[in-house]
Amino acid sequence: MEKNYIYTSNHGYELDVTIGKFAEQANGECYIKSGDTSLLVTAVASEKPREGIDFFPLICDFQEKLYAVGKIPGGFLKREGKASDEATLISRQMDRPLRPLFPENYYNDVQVIATVLSMDEDHLPDCLSTIGASIALGTSDIPFDGPVAAVSIGYVDGDFVVFPNEEQRKKSELDLTVAGSKDAINMVEAGANELNEAQMLEAMLLAHEEIGHISDFIQDIINEVGKEKNLVEVVVASELEEKITSDFAEDIKSSIRTTDKMERGEAIFNIEEAAKEKYLEDYPESEDEIHRVIDDIMKKEVRRMISIDKIRPDGRDLKEIRPLSAEAGLLPRVHGSGLFKRGQTQVLSVTTLGSPADVQIIDGLNREEIQKRYMHQYNFPPFSVGDVKPLRAPGRREIGHGHLAERALVPVLPDASDFPYTIRVVSEVLSSNGSSSQASICGSTLSLMDAGVPIKKPVAGIAMGLIKEEDSISILTDIQGLEDHLGDMDFKVAGTRDGITALQMDMKISGITREVLEESLANAKEARMQILDLIEATIEKPREDISDYAPRLFTIDIDPEKVRDVIGSGGKTINKIIDETGVTIETEDDGHITVASTDGASGKKAIEMIHSIVTDPQVGDVYTGKVTKIMNFGAFVEIAIGKEGLLHISQIDHTRTDKVEDVLSVGDEVKVKVTEIDRQGRINLSRKALLEKPEREDKEDYKNNPNAEAWPADEDPRNK
Repeated sequence: MEKNYIYTSNHGYELDVTIGKFAEQANGECYIKSGDTSLLVTAVASEKPREGIDFFPLICDFQEKLYAVGKIPGGFLKREGKASDEATLISRQMDRPLRPLFPENYYNDVQVIATVLSMDEDHLPDCLSTIGASIALGTSDIPFDGPVAAVSIGYVDGDFVVFPNEEQRKKSELDLTVAGSKDAINMVEAGANELNEAQMLEAMLLAHEEIGHISDFIQDIINEVGKEKNLVEVVVASELEEKITSDFAEDIKSSIRTTDKMERGEAIFNIEEAAKEKYLEDYPESEDEIHRVIDDIMKKEVRRMISIDKIRPDGRDLKEIRPLSAEAGLLPRVHGSGLFKRGQTQVLSVTTLGSPADVQIIDGLNREEIQKRYMHQYNFPPFSVGDVKPLRAPGRREIGHGHLAERALVPVLPDASDFPYTIRVVSEVLSSNGSSSQASICGSTLSLMDAGVPIKKPVAGIAMGLIKEEDSISILTDIQGLEDHLGDMDFKVAGTRDGITALQMDMKISGITREVLEESLANAKEARMQILDLIEATIEKPREDISDYAPRLFTIDIDPEKVRDVIGSGGKTINKIIDETGVTIETEDDGHITVASTDGASGKKAIEMIHSIVTDPQVGDVYTGKVTKIMNFGAFVEIAIGKEGLLHISQIDHTRTDKVEDVLSVGDEVKVKVTEIDRQGRINLSRKALLEKPEREDKEDYKNNPNAEAWPADEDPRNK
């Protein structure tokens, strides 16, 4: 039976939810609208658990359908294909708050699909997809400890705005998305223009307040139409688990205290192999259980050490950062490079500068194409963690980490008017033991400055963690891989000395207080300052000049009406400039022209040629022109593409010139001065006016010199 529910917020937006209208064979579904944006969200689970796995196989997919904004997909096939980066990021944004709310031992395949059916620019579908997923899962028979909701926050003219519209987003200094339940925040994603810690905390708490109201609305729907949940089998400690704990717990605890990640991994591997050798004969087909039990013992011991003993696996203090090192300018032929190392996490970032034509064109759920002049890409090869895997296209994690680093650095990039280059930074993770996304931000700051990109301020990032055992809460600075895997929080904070530029948080537990968030942000700031000290000691400021191997860009702004003059009929004029100088030229309808060249001289020459085309000659202007034609009365000289003047024989030199050919040839470059522009726009030139006049000259010869004066206007050969 179809049912409809309306939620009206105090902040001026409305949610319209319909249950039972679509997708009747899904376990759960909802049709959710806000403004003219509408999504169908479905949830489906497999009948049985997947065998042989030790993780929850949840799949969250966000589908962009271009019909939703009245567009036909580009390309030959004219249909949607591989998910865009934006769709991938929203899929991750759905997954992160949902995943922790499924039962720990639930291994059925679950898929949540959010399909955008219609969209307007004032109501974005990202938060709606999470709200819709919570409703679909909550009303289904799939075990799910919701509801959760997601809210976006902007910061416009000193005020926080809940679910900002398109105009507000353009002005906003904050792009924050918060997801969670009524009791706790469990996911944060933010980009900011150097907001301070107090402002970020206020924004998160405002979002959580609104999340509470939406969660109540969702719970009312679940109470009315929700299905009875399927039971999940309770796992009871087995006889084998008790034996492994008794026989190997002390060895596992000892191995955890090994500082080196590879040595620790080898020690745990040897323990697991010893357990298999001891128990598999009596307990066949129990390899997965042995692995799970050892992992559980590790988790309990790590959490106990940190919570009770206040000792981390590598012996650090809770607020201590691992050893740091940084280098810039490692690679001689690239445009910029930076190497950053924190403990056993090492990232090499490489910067490439390109022309405006190299911008990334994004054709998605927008009325107009988006052009990105800064691209940050993150790669996580298998050797970085000692694995052997086939190389594939970037996965969701790599896309997400690259996006986070991009957000962190965009606020400090120079304006295109000051630095017109397209910028691509690639972060290669060479070794990883946690917090590689934040190391890529630090390495990229080094790389950008080494490339001569005039960033406003250096940016650094740090990952915070948390272990909560009963009433004991331990906040960790600079978490390593083991602490991330076994901990309760991954809180990444990036920024400058003056404020936060990016933030990402994932929580595995509920009940985190304002005080915990406040302390985490304060500790992250303290750590950030230490890293910025190292970055600035490595490279104090951006290089004065870009690499010799980077293209040189020159710009000129002309009257938009004259762009066609620069292009010429069939591109004849612009191609002539390109052929003569070897540059590339990009024109824009607003009159902005960019010239890219491999050397400064060629670029300057091209700019001068363009300037001469769009500037009308004035009497007294001096040009270096090219002789195009020789006549018995003088020579025609091209002073700019499409602009010629007449250099009469009498204006070639102070001394007598019998034949033009005695002084000039076709193709010669000659410096001339504009002496006259007649009513018809015809240009008369003089070479003689730029030459030094002889000190002595026979008066009679001078009198008889036909070059002494120009001819009367009525004798101009162009009139005959």
